[in-house]
Amino acid sequence: MDSSEQSTSRLDEFIANPERAVWKLSLPMMMGMALQTLYNVTDLVFVGRLGGDAVAALTFNMPIMFLVIGMTFGLGTGATSVIARFIGAGDKARAENAAEHSLLVGLGIGFVFVVGALSFKYPILGLLGASGAVLDLAVTYFEIVVPGFIFAILNVGFRSVMAGEGDARTPMALQGMGILLNIVLDPLLIFWAGLGVAGAAWATVASQLLVLLAFLFFVFVRKGTYLRLSFRDFTPSGKIVGDILRIGIPASAAIIIMALGGMCFNRIVSGFGNEAVAGLGIGGRIDSIYFLPTFAFASSQVTLVGMFLGAGRVDLIKRTMAYVMRIAQIMSLSFAVVFYVFAPQLCALFTDEPGIIEVAVSYVRIVVFAFPFVTIGVVCGRAFQGLGHGMPGLLLTSLRVILISVPLAVILTSVFDYGLKAVWIALPLSAAISSLLALGWIRRKLRRIEGA
Repeated sequence: MDSSEQSTSRLDEFIANPERAVWKLSLPMMMGMALQTLYNVTDLVFVGRLGGDAVAALTFNMPIMFLVIGMTFGLGTGATSVIARFIGAGDKARAENAAEHSLLVGLGIGFVFVVGALSFKYPILGLLGASGAVLDLAVTYFEIVVPGFIFAILNVGFRSVMAGEGDARTPMALQGMGILLNIVLDPLLIFWAGLGVAGAAWATVASQLLVLLAFLFFVFVRKGTYLRLSFRDFTPSGKIVGDILRIGIPASAAIIIMALGGMCFNRIVSGFGNEAVAGLGIGGRIDSIYFLPTFAFASSQVTLVGMFLGAGRVDLIKRTMAYVMRIAQIMSLSFAVVFYVFAPQLCALFTDEPGIIEVAVSYVRIVVFAFPFVTIGVVCGRAFQGLGHGMPGLLLTSLRVILISVPLAVILTSVFDYGLKAVWIALPLSAAISSLLALGWIRRKLRRIEGA
């Protein structure tokens, strides 16, 4: 069976059995996220052996890395939704054109970001609260990793294209290869080559380049995708760009807001010292074990909702959403219980400094109460994107971050002087409010579509 036949059969198969389709898309994403989480954990374990300053340096870089990749994921989500709807409607030519547009737009944004970030590296990291020796280490890591963002951005673009045609397995395999290389290179470059924090950065860039070369070979040499990308036949289309950006810009803006929120939290936490920042970094790596698989599971909705909408099957949209919500909530509650009980042991894997462990444990044992609400918000947000609407996610994210969590953290710590735990408490409270609003909103939207 050639790739064209495979993609056609995916659509037919997804319509015939939506629940199986959820797992067919989600399991490869989960495996990819598991490998990414393994890398995040091992990367911090290796860097943690360099001391608290090294961990803090990477923590100050985390919001910036989240920002640039998040912008690309937002545009990639727009591409996935548009491609899935075109394939569901049987319009392959426009799906191919949408894929080519998404790669070019992502590449352009990547170059602009890299140039801007390198030009203002000290002000950016200083604004986040880095200073002294930690600032020097953070800049060392930043200068190496930022140019490699071009590779990462293109990798996200290719993955989004393949997700749009219903192929989650191939991107997982290619990116998993890069992650495993990164895990191998980390100790070699950090310790054996004696590069320290710079070694962790070079390992990241090298693995991203390998993945990009693998994607280029698979798409353009092997021609292993259903969509045939040939920029010689590229036809600019304002409508396709508009369709992608209508989802991609709000999705990217929502991710930027989350990144800026992360920067604000780093800034707030930095007022409690470098140990607090390092503890936040460790706690963030631990809760990513929940967040990343949950995002991967919910992301199946972008493809499935898009395809089912293109095929005119609103009943299947509601069916898959209900199914995903049930499975994801079981997962969120399980993670919450395990993390709460074993928080001290998990945090001790990253460092042996008692002050950092204490901060990380307090973070984990509070943020787990946000997990069920985050699950609701993520599933609803991905469904909105599959329907071709990016603004609901942006508005709800703005409510959660700009209007609730950051101001609440500032008020509780600066005005009432409640201490560091008050920063963590702001997270589940904001998640609860925004996610319940999201659930009501998506239900009303689906009723309107069904009645149209």
